[in-house]
Amino acid sequence: MKYSDNYTAMDRELLMQKVQMQMSERRFKHVLGVEETAIALAEKYGASPEKASIAALTHDYAKERSDEEFQLVIRRDGFDLALLKWNNAIWHGIVGADFVQRELGIDDEEILNAIALHTTGAAEMSLLAKIIYVADFIEPGRDFPGVNEAREIALVNLDDAVAYETKHTLTYLIEQGKPIYPKTIETYNKWVAKHI
Repeated sequence: MKYSDNYTAMDRELLMQKVQMQMSERRFKHVLGVEETAIALAEKYGASPEKASIAALTHDYAKERSDEEFQLVIRRDGFDLALLKWNNAIWHGIVGADFVQRELGIDDEEILNAIALHTTGAAEMSLLAKIIYVADFIEPGRDFPGVNEAREIALVNLDDAVAYETKHTLTYLIEQGKPIYPKTIETYNKWVAKHI
């Protein structure tokens, strides 16, 4: 895909190189799977394939950073200090968008928001944010009970795919006795428990 210069000064190849330098080979393969899926969903649902590509390639840019680096940025850059109670699973999206903006020079709010929300979701998500949220869950390298159903749902109705993913993730967290990030509860209330 050829980029237009509207969202990044880099071409796709250079962006891929910069992303690849920040992660393991396994993580990079996942990122490429998310990009492939996000572009397909963008084309299906009328979002920008270019924005989908950029957001997908950068969504896990900070995933393999140290806890200390995240904690430093949270304190230094004015994030809500309550974030310090969480971990990489939350930080790499919310704080990761900050790394993408500062280090890669990507300033598009919709792209940054999609990166920030890709693990927690939100009650209000743009079309691009929903695409990245779902693509991260269903990319070809994912293999877990329910992923094929999630893929089928994503081809029919993106909002239903958001709901399916959110319910699946919350069920897993509850079964594992894990804490649930408040924004994920908001996501559930909006997309799953539609009566609220």
